[in-house]
Amino acid sequence: MAVPKSKITRSRRGMRRSHDRLAAATYIEDADSGELRRPHHIDLKTGMYRGRQILPAQED
Repeated sequence: MAVPKSKITRSRRGMRRSHDRLAAATYIEDADSGELRRPHHIDLKTGMYRGRQILPAQED
């Protein structure tokens, strides 16, 4: 069984785990509607994606 030679301090352990956090979801403002949407996703309000109508527009 593997046994560590020395204790890993809380600081060093924290430095190793510093990149393990979850990244916050990215949102961009749509150029046409001004609504927030995820990059590379369809704007659900207008149904547009890259200048093309993909889905019918939603009514509020």
